[in-house]
Amino acid sequence: MQFKLVPEPPADFEFVADAQRAVPLVPGSEDDCCARMLDRTDLTSRDAARTWLTFLRALGLAEEQSSGFTRTREDPTREFLREQFRENVFGVPAVLETLTDAAEPLSAEEVFEAFRDEVPTWEHHKNPNSWEEIWSERVAYLLDWCVLLGLVEEVDGAYAVE
Repeated sequence: MQFKLVPEPPADFEFVADAQRAVPLVPGSEDDCCARMLDRTDLTSRDAARTWLTFLRALGLAEEQSSGFTRTREDPTREFLREQFRENVFGVPAVLETLTDAAEPLSAEEVFEAFRDEVPTWEHHKNPNSWEEIWSERVAYLLDWCVLLGLVEEVDGAYAVE
């Protein structure tokens, strides 16, 4: 299963570990987990906390069980997260392939133009007036996560595979 929700990348990689530590070891409801994230990180909205909770699941740092959400005992190393990010976050393989195939570094806008056909059709219908803006932002977040995880380098607003 691939996850689509991607939070804005943090300024510091250590925030990933902070967010993971905010998820309880003893199963808790989504509301409880989001409240803990808001209390223990600098996140400011429940929506942001929910997005992070989902993203932590994609990265293998949290899991949903029948009794609620728990953190896993995985260490959030860049190596571990790179693999989880590639395998479990929707769009990452397509973005990386676009950059790999490019003859020169591409801007986020250029990557989105190459990616736009990957956006599920139902997303077009769900947000007919804003899907391009939503997914353009999501692709920009994917690119910045790729930089944070060491999959891509960014120079002067253009991205290339390292």
